[in-house]
Amino acid sequence: MRCADSFLIIINVKLFHVSSAGNDFNFASFFFSTMGKTIFQKICDKEIPADIVYEDDQVLAFRDASPQAPTHVLMVPRKSIPRVNEAKDEDKLLLGHLLLKAAEVARGLGLGENGFRLVINNGQDGGESVPHLHCHILGGRSLQWPPG
Repeated sequence: MRCADSFLIIINVKLFHVSSAGNDFNFASFFFSTMGKTIFQKICDKEIPADIVYEDDQVLAFRDASPQAPTHVLMVPRKSIPRVNEAKDEDKLLLGHLLLKAAEVARGLGLGENGFRLVINNGQDGGESVPHLHCHILGGRSLQWPPG
């Protein structure tokens, strides 16, 4: 009997945060850091194909595989930062670059005139699904408020 050459394991992980006497522990960050690269790190490293619309030495932007608007692009830093809540002072230039490039990409995709939305999710209640900081660029239709 021959085993399959390859297989895929999908793990559904809920993000949660435990705090005890000021000692914070984030299971998702720990889990993914011990399990290897996130899907976004693999895309940045060109290990997984993506429809890349912009890249430089600090950030990469690609079309979302499950778009929530006619235009839905994800802008990710190449540096692995799990979420904005875990960014450090040393990341402020990178975060500024990410936002400025997100706006530049939005304009390049034709969203500048009618408008677009930039979204950064943080944690389970914020809608975070991948523990790698990323900015959603959404546009191409009227976006309602409040979201979600």
